[in-house]
Amino acid sequence: MGRGPRFFLTKGFFGEGVRVSATQTQVEAARAAVAPVVAALGCSLYDIELSGAGKARTLRVTIDRAGGADLETIAEATKAISPVLDDVSTLGEPYLLEVSSPGIERTLRTVEHFGGAIGADVSIKFHTEAGPRRTHGTLVEADDSSIVVDTDGERLTISYDDITQARTVFAWGPQPREKTRARAKEKNSK
Repeated sequence: MGRGPRFFLTKGFFGEGVRVSATQTQVEAARAAVAPVVAALGCSLYDIELSGAGKARTLRVTIDRAGGADLETIAEATKAISPVLDDVSTLGEPYLLEVSSPGIERTLRTVEHFGGAIGADVSIKFHTEAGPRRTHGTLVEADDSSIVVDTDGERLTISYDDITQARTVFAWGPQPREKTRARAKEKNSK
């Protein structure tokens, strides 16, 4: 597989004359059909991903809204999205529909995702001349061609073309103190 964006699928990203795969065409058709339905529910369409092959395909529709998408919102969105997708002829083969929220650790795949994550802790896997590399830090900038990650005071600029995987990282807080763990073990052993 050659170099290039393997994660970055967004409307308008592919220039004129660039070949678009059947999967990309199906994802864009699903996106066009689902976006107005999701908006009518007061949510935003965070991402759509089609994975698998044949009868084992999964169409993941990720939605969000201010304050987060709860289970009731996800269920309502699933009921509204499913019949709309049934009318999208380019999807063709059977698929399993998954509707979810992006969660606390969000995948970053579009310019909008990166722009919305400025100030967040991130983990970025990318290509360099020396081979694959991963960095962790704070996303401080995102424009149309690259991002800037601050890692312990050092700023690293990474082109979208070099990114193979990116997500926000949630800091779970400090570990419990040793004395607390020892007391818990003592209570459990009685």
